[in-house]
Amino acid sequence: MSPLDRNPPVLRGQDGEGSVQVHQDEDAKIEGAKVFSVYGKGGIGKSTTSSNLSAAFSNLGKRVLQIGCDPKHDSTFTLTGHLQPTVIDILKEVDFHPEELRPEDFVSTGYNGVMCVEAGGPPAGTGCGGYVVGQTVKLLKQHHLLEETDVVIFDVLGDVVCGGFAAPLQHADRALIVTANDFDSIYAMNRIIAAVQAKSKNYKVRLAGCVANRSRETNEVDRYCDTVGFNRIAHMPDVDAIRRSRLKKKTLFEMDDEEDIVRCRAEYIRLAETLWNGTEGLAPAPMEDRDIFELLGFD
Repeated sequence: MSPLDRNPPVLRGQDGEGSVQVHQDEDAKIEGAKVFSVYGKGGIGKSTTSSNLSAAFSNLGKRVLQIGCDPKHDSTFTLTGHLQPTVIDILKEVDFHPEELRPEDFVSTGYNGVMCVEAGGPPAGTGCGGYVVGQTVKLLKQHHLLEETDVVIFDVLGDVVCGGFAAPLQHADRALIVTANDFDSIYAMNRIIAAVQAKSKNYKVRLAGCVANRSRETNEVDRYCDTVGFNRIAHMPDVDAIRRSRLKKKTLFEMDDEEDIVRCRAEYIRLAETLWNGTEGLAPAPMEDRDIFELLGFD
């Protein structure tokens, strides 16, 4: 038996039990802007939510920057109308010499002046998403692109499964979770709440609440929130107009004034106003896996 077998290491990282993520460099702080990170189960509609929220903030007169944190680099295409290259791919082209880049190499201007960046990510199984987020923020600071920004929105891929995916929480003031009124989405939300709570021990990030997305009802979401001390702060119904807007590569704010679209726009504006005016920093207690099965499961 080796010494490690007899005395296994106890990982006590700066971001919670078991964490080995590197602490944020003080020079990488985003200052002056309100920063929001959007999380949720894979495929739940985070990019749709993020882009329409960015559009809503811009309609309130705010200067907005959206950062997509997914190798698919499809976070901002409804704002710009196209898939743009990622920061990590552009850095590869210059052999990782960021001084050779200009802002227009990695920033596109989308709907109503929203600045759009796709951080991208390493190929599956080859690297850490946290590195890509860090390099993106460094580039933005080096080119002074954060100095005249009011709102920064990080759109983060899938479930939180490692410290890299949680890296935007080091920058965020508030984390927003997109869910649906079903077990799998709420189960993922419970895990994300635990991740944010771990980060909040060492960073300013706090939970703002959740958005019930693509859901006719909100009863299961509300039952979970009541149990753990969380808040639902918006509800986007399951309407075909949202699906069609993605197919047309547009935000809801660029679509025709159909009844469903006008109603959804109003909800995004209300959500943007709520976040801008400031939300209580929530500290819900995530449930154990067995308990959440008991709460939401069916016989």
